[in-house]
Amino acid sequence: MISVQQALHIIDTTVVPNRIKKVKIAKSLGCILAEDITAPIHMPSFRQSAMDGYAIIWSESAKYTLTDEAKAGDAQDLSLKPFEAVRIFTGAKVPDQADTVVMQEHVSKIEHDLSINIMPNKGANVRPIGEQVKEGDIVLKKGSVLNEAAIGFLSGLGLTKVAIYLPPKISILVTGNELQKPGKPLKPGKIYESNAVMLQTALKRFGINDIKTFKAKDTLKATRKSIKKALKFSDIVLISGGISVGDYDFVKEALDKNHVDEMFYRLNQKPGKPLWFGKKDHQFVFALPGNPASVLTCFYVYVLPILKKFSGLTAYHLPQIQAKSATAFKNTTGKTLFLKAYYNGEDVTILQGQQSSMLHAFASSNVLVKIPENLENIAINDTITCIKLDGHGS
Repeated sequence: MISVQQALHIIDTTVVPNRIKKVKIAKSLGCILAEDITAPIHMPSFRQSAMDGYAIIWSESAKYTLTDEAKAGDAQDLSLKPFEAVRIFTGAKVPDQADTVVMQEHVSKIEHDLSINIMPNKGANVRPIGEQVKEGDIVLKKGSVLNEAAIGFLSGLGLTKVAIYLPPKISILVTGNELQKPGKPLKPGKIYESNAVMLQTALKRFGINDIKTFKAKDTLKATRKSIKKALKFSDIVLISGGISVGDYDFVKEALDKNHVDEMFYRLNQKPGKPLWFGKKDHQFVFALPGNPASVLTCFYVYVLPILKKFSGLTAYHLPQIQAKSATAFKNTTGKTLFLKAYYNGEDVTILQGQQSSMLHAFASSNVLVKIPENLENIAINDTITCIKLDGHGS
């Protein structure tokens, strides 16, 4: 049995392979850039008007003569002399000689004669070439998450494709003869299976959709065969149940027979002590406990960082905050505890129903309180570490 700190060190130092693919920008939402993006053009690529108004060569005079008009999208080069003005619209090309755009609200016009009622500063309302970015600038760095703003920005630079990290392929293998699919009356001695759909939903929330689910009976042969199938499909296999030391827990032996090398097994933590992590070539396997709260805790703390590494993220742990405890708590286990809790923006309340079989408290929590194995007493107003569950931590 190893400590949580040792297990996290193994997770942090594990190197994962990355698959890279060029995709259309319109289909890259939520993906991670696999290379720096360099601006192919200046933005803007010409001097633009920032307002609807009149382009002039600035002077102290308030009287100008209107000579022409420039609309957004016009390509012609208009010329301008002192004390002349060009009617101009937002986004239109500013004549080369002009250095200022006067807002239309600040001008009086009678036919071609303009009177400027409020003269702006010289250079006002003209967007210079490359004001936003200059050609050759690195505008988005490798590892950036592509959101809707980034997609719009890159499209504005004329780009149509980007190189992204492909998320991993995932297999979920559920074990346990006692499990029954939801949707029908519960049979005697059975329980409804919930871990598979819970893991599928968690994976999809973090942008992973290439998922297959397998079910294995509680025999060594069936478990070994199902693990072999899952490994053929996936980069990461998540196994639910069967990793303890009971007479019908065959997962560890089946992993050995599939030549998956153990990296750690059994952690000094609660919940989730019988967690197993291993590797075969460039594939990884997490054998998770069977109890739902243990499964989800181990997913957030250990599985998610490996998933995010595959996706190219460098900030792969969920974010942590320090908060004042609204609850007194005793840790008499000598283990690191991960406790379901609710953070209200000021302090954090440890919830009732911490048993590993219970998801009700998890459903009401937005943080996991992490209590180290050597910390026995938490008093009200003590500062404690909280892992945030309502953000991606990217």
